[in-house]
Amino acid sequence: MNSEQNKVSKLLDLKDRLDEREQNHLCGLATLSRDGIRRRQREQTGHRQAFALDADRILHSRAYTRYIDKTQVFYMVSNDHITHRVLHVQLVSKIARTIGRFLRLNEDLIEAISLGHDIGHPPFGHDGEKELAKLCSEHGLPPFQHNVQSIQFLERLERRGRGWDLTLQTLDGILCHDGEIHSRFLKPERNKDFAVFDHELQAKSKAPGMELSPMTLEGCVVRICDTIAYIGRDIEDAIELKLIRRSDIPAGCRKILGDTNGTIVYRLVEDLITNSLASGQGGELAQDSIGFSPEVSNSLKELKAFNYQNIYMNPVIKRDFPKIRNCYRVLFETYLDQVVKMETTSDIFREMLDSMELYYAEEHAPAEIARDFIAGMTDDYFLKEAAFYGCSIPEKI
Repeated sequence: MNSEQNKVSKLLDLKDRLDEREQNHLCGLATLSRDGIRRRQREQTGHRQAFALDADRILHSRAYTRYIDKTQVFYMVSNDHITHRVLHVQLVSKIARTIGRFLRLNEDLIEAISLGHDIGHPPFGHDGEKELAKLCSEHGLPPFQHNVQSIQFLERLERRGRGWDLTLQTLDGILCHDGEIHSRFLKPERNKDFAVFDHELQAKSKAPGMELSPMTLEGCVVRICDTIAYIGRDIEDAIELKLIRRSDIPAGCRKILGDTNGTIVYRLVEDLITNSLASGQGGELAQDSIGFSPEVSNSLKELKAFNYQNIYMNPVIKRDFPKIRNCYRVLFETYLDQVVKMETTSDIFREMLDSMELYYAEEHAPAEIARDFIAGMTDDYFLKEAAFYGCSIPEKI
């Protein structure tokens, strides 16, 4: 055995020891790295475990790089302390891994799902998502959903259309992460395979209201932590922008959850861990589910309603959206026309299609290509393109 073979052998031996340590340390309901399933199953010769590899692949994707200039809630605001999408996914990852550590779940899988869960978000957050959904419906496509688009990016756009070949468990957690849906308890739907996943992906794309459950407890943790990460942070951002006052937070929520992001996160995490372990012995999950106590769950539901009414639907933050809405329509119709007419000097060709394998264009209708191009844009690139095509664009305040 030469020196290179000897080095590889030692690394694979260490990987086996890590797998063994998982087997001995993680709880009986956790997902083991050696059980990761990929579409293209092949012998793994690298030293990284399956879900750690997924997290690395997502982190190094081009779509992840674009998180840095994607709106979380507040757009067209000149304030460097307001949360952007990149910070949100990092907060989800950190909070979820903390919970995973106490529940003895697989932190690598939690990190992979967390980092990838919002990768399909279009420019200007959920307002942009709704507008792109309308345009897709008008052009014969299923309504746009960022979780479905996340799978589209990671499986069919990245790496010139070859995708990252992520595990089923990671992709499933990303697809099923719906953080806007309130649930006191989450229970995984286990025993999925890629046939089930593909069926759920197609069904969800056609029926946005369809609720899916992750196949792992790790996916359930990320789904709950999506809410934990944004609920108090959005309040802090709204206070920073003088949209609300701290005293506006409902009295019952302040009593149970606190009135700062730090306190809200701490109490939600503490309650989730203790309540999930309440019926177990020796710090072990007794049931294949996680969830909040009734009191905390009700308070969180009330706080989400408060945020929706006073922050997300606040007309102040939507002041500039009529211009952005028009930009969406102009860009979608412009790119669609360019693809149909094969205008190879246009940006959609130079910035996307020219770098893709031929089968991407062969397998996607022109409207799908326009959707994918817009969904991948940062806010600034979107505005730059809109201005180039003659749109009136808003200015930051």
